[in-house]
Amino acid sequence: MTKLSRRGFFRTTAAASTVYSLVPHTVLGANERINVGIIGLGWMGGGHLKKLQDMQSCRVTAVSDADSEMMDKAEGVVKHQDFRRLLDIKDIDALFIATPNHWHSLAAIKAMQAGKHVYVEKPVSHCIWEGRRMVEAARKYKRVCQAGTQQASCPAVQAAARDIQAGKYGRVLWVHCSKLGSRKPIGKVAEPTVPPVTLDYNLWAGPAPMTPVMRDKFHYDWHWQFNWGDGEMGNWMIHYLNDLRQILGWSDVPRNVASFGNRFWDDDGQTPNMQFSVMEHRGVKVVVDVRNMADERGGQGGAVYLGMRGGNYFMCEKGYIKLSRGGGAAFNHDGQRIAQYKGNGGTDHKKNFFDAVRAGDASLLNAEIEMGHQSTVMCHLSNISWRLGSPGSINEIRERLGFNEDALNTLESITRQLQFNKVDLNRMPLIAGPKLSYDNKSEVFTGAYAEDANKLVRLSSRNEFEIPEKV
Repeated sequence: MTKLSRRGFFRTTAAASTVYSLVPHTVLGANERINVGIIGLGWMGGGHLKKLQDMQSCRVTAVSDADSEMMDKAEGVVKHQDFRRLLDIKDIDALFIATPNHWHSLAAIKAMQAGKHVYVEKPVSHCIWEGRRMVEAARKYKRVCQAGTQQASCPAVQAAARDIQAGKYGRVLWVHCSKLGSRKPIGKVAEPTVPPVTLDYNLWAGPAPMTPVMRDKFHYDWHWQFNWGDGEMGNWMIHYLNDLRQILGWSDVPRNVASFGNRFWDDDGQTPNMQFSVMEHRGVKVVVDVRNMADERGGQGGAVYLGMRGGNYFMCEKGYIKLSRGGGAAFNHDGQRIAQYKGNGGTDHKKNFFDAVRAGDASLLNAEIEMGHQSTVMCHLSNISWRLGSPGSINEIRERLGFNEDALNTLESITRQLQFNKVDLNRMPLIAGPKLSYDNKSEVFTGAYAEDANKLVRLSSRNEFEIPEKV
């Protein structure tokens, strides 16, 4: 397990960038297989490996993972524990990035600097600032960069977008965006967990702090700790937020947010397991609702709200639409179905990526990196508001929600769900985040609480793994 010094890191990536500038990437032929590398072989990366190996349009030639044991599942390919070795392989056309969240942006930027096209998993960034750098890299190096929000390639989402934007159901009044699946606590350790012996922890930590690991399960449960993950907002909600923006035709994000919730488990997780945020944009009120606890209606599978366990509920002047992964339907205000939206969850998302790579045309992408960045920003807005919050009573939060009926109903539903789980809100209250104002052009917060909020727009990185100001 070799480790590169800071000087070695920049020498490797600078050399790859120079190779790219001297040898421009050529457009592939219609029948030519695209050579692919995969960075990260965990839950998502392992899934990518299997699906890509079954596709005739590409060939998996190399893989990388900071935990060498993870690469055992890949046979007949080149293996490097340090992903930077893949950047030097000239025959690799595209890289799939399925690392933990804190590596997404830096790995994608370095890959594009090395002349590779990129498919990067959701959420595409760990903070707003680095997400913008990814977009800049795609533009500067003219790379095809697809966000792993596969529902953007779902026919149901695309058809609903056409109908709503054409005014078929009249003006959209409000949207409830939810993911209400149940999870379990991750446990609580008394002492730091020793990383696997097969893991290069310095490389795994990368830009994030190389702190002691205070969780029982090293892999996956980083999702629920802010140094590496973004909670359920970045893990699942990103899909439906991307659908929301795609269906409404938003090129930017709401300019205000306030988030409420808490982690109601005594474990090593830090992200909220019950959280809802209120936003408003272009005259549309939005409630973003994420819950990870059991419910009296949904049982151990999670909650049920507005007849859904997750997805987007669009209330319009002439009816409403319920759309989740795989499809949905539109109804008039008498509850009669008036349209069906059949989908597949986005099974052709990888094909869409390869079609764009083959054509050398990023405009063909269903989830081009600018879209992925903006949708991820909505996750960050919610988490930043919540992280700046303080305990608030139900009455105080109800007063803050004003006349937002869906938000008030959401609060009531969450309160009932917490009672079902025997949560004492006097002992462990909801955290009420401040209402923040966000400027789309500068991508920073303005107004009240801006100073504290902007400290989370750009996260600090260890020197060896910094993203440069100019990519």
